[in-house]
Amino acid sequence: MAFENKIDRSEAVNCVLCGNARCEQACPVKLPAKALRGIWFDNSRCTAAELPAENPCSGCSAPCEKACVRVGKVPIKALMTRLYEDVKPLLEIPAPVDKNRLKTDICGIPLENPFLLSSSVVASTYDMCARAFEAGWAGAAFKTICSLDIHEASPRFSAIKGISGEIIGFKNIEQLSDHSVAENMEIFRRLKQNYPTKFILASIMGKDEAEWAELAGLCEQNGADAVELNFSCPNMAEGGLGSDIGQVPELVERFTKAAKRGCKIPVLAKLTPNVASMIPAGEAAKRGGADGIAAINTIKSVTGVNPHTLVAAPAVHGQSALGGYSGNAVKPIALRFIAELANNKALNGLHISGMGGIETWQDALEFILLGSGSVQVTTAVMQYGYRIINDLTSGLNYYLAEKGYDCVKELVGLAANTVSDSTDVLERDTVLFPKFDHVKCIGCGRCAISCSDGGHSAIKQGEDGKPKLDGSKCVGCHLCLLVCPERAIRTAKKRIDRSKQ
Repeated sequence: MAFENKIDRSEAVNCVLCGNARCEQACPVKLPAKALRGIWFDNSRCTAAELPAENPCSGCSAPCEKACVRVGKVPIKALMTRLYEDVKPLLEIPAPVDKNRLKTDICGIPLENPFLLSSSVVASTYDMCARAFEAGWAGAAFKTICSLDIHEASPRFSAIKGISGEIIGFKNIEQLSDHSVAENMEIFRRLKQNYPTKFILASIMGKDEAEWAELAGLCEQNGADAVELNFSCPNMAEGGLGSDIGQVPELVERFTKAAKRGCKIPVLAKLTPNVASMIPAGEAAKRGGADGIAAINTIKSVTGVNPHTLVAAPAVHGQSALGGYSGNAVKPIALRFIAELANNKALNGLHISGMGGIETWQDALEFILLGSGSVQVTTAVMQYGYRIINDLTSGLNYYLAEKGYDCVKELVGLAANTVSDSTDVLERDTVLFPKFDHVKCIGCGRCAISCSDGGHSAIKQGEDGKPKLDGSKCVGCHLCLLVCPERAIRTAKKRIDRSKQ
């Protein structure tokens, strides 16, 4: 989803999002760090709305830029000025104060907002969950509890990075909680005592029916609000655990029934994406009595091979293993599964807790629009910290207020019926042409190259470097829009009806 009056995060690409940012310490009004984070997390509109009425950067000597750890590389004053001059004047509403529209629930249990930490290292100790709750997260799916003896490998992470150094895709070979069951129950009791309004989703993994039931019951007795059944961890497949369960609907049904026998609180089945379709496992979970589904867990992956050592990453004493892939790169796959689950009538009534690549409020919104009643986040927290909750909640709240929604629950599933599992439903008789903005265009010719070598040779580069469209060849694929580095191409209003030619 794109808004015209916003600043693209690429314009703040050199900002490293420091902790205790020097730019903010140097600024007389302490604004830059929050504003730069707002731009980075696609929240520049709400950020602009929250700025003071008068631009404090006018006439300022920009001590923030001199203090920056990347001196001369982050145009802080220019970005602040753009928030004031290009974004703020075009806003239709002020920053909303009321956050009640963010309230929702999981299976009837209240949430102050739809954002939870997902089951992982980011929700693995009392102190970490407490800090997250203080920051504004509505709850946490605690790192999976088991009776197994867990010994982790080192290193256990690898990543695929973007040109600016940000993590695009993330691989882990991490396993389950290395605390004992008793230690984790003590953590639940403390969290519920000190944060009674926060949602504790207890992720568990048992070895057999009796253990699934026992763990579910223990979590309920010690303060968990709901239980999440980990049928999907790709790093615990040995001996019929993790994703080995999620790939066999009969096991999903059997162990869901066992967990339901052990507790009275809601039970969510966390399903694996390492299947062609989640529907068989989802329907099995419902037959077993599940109250909801959580999806997706990480995807089995290899992120790369070291060309010098000839070992895949992460290398552990000359050996590696398949691991779980996460991060923004998996979001399209996650959204596909969320839409599939939401559109299946047999699963109506089940809560869907969606996850997989959520970094910004717009990412979260897409999950909600496709059917997620709540969303979970891990990789973005690992990369940027719990502080991202500020832009997740303020950005989503601003959108809700701007669009006139009273409650986030009104959005759940609104876009699900626009996704079909077949392209046969698509109308194919019209062509929507691209439109070139010759003012923004720098004449690089990227659109012409891509159209010539990867499209339909409908764009030529003129003597002035500007693109020229041959409408008789253009099929409206919009490859040119995607490759333009200056975003100087947009969709034209004109449509050509091929059926009449």
